[in-house]
Amino acid sequence: MKIVRRIGVPPSARGSSSGSTCPDVFELSDGNFAVIGTEATEALDGELPSDAARADYERIVIVSRETLIRAKADIPDA
Repeated sequence: MKIVRRIGVPPSARGSSSGSTCPDVFELSDGNFAVIGTEATEALDGELPSDAARADYERIVIVSRETLIRAKADIPDA
């Protein structure tokens, strides 16, 4: 599995002064997506709706609204 491309704009285009430690979204060679965000599993695990579940190996990650909005145009419809 490899990162194929960034989805959206780089952190520097979203106002990051360092451009190196900000949320990001990437498309992978297998068609899945990977995200860099703030780990928030402990804080949000109890807030999941009753029809949502998380495996032990999964984590809840926060990605800023701006990151997803700026990535929207690059996310395929199908």
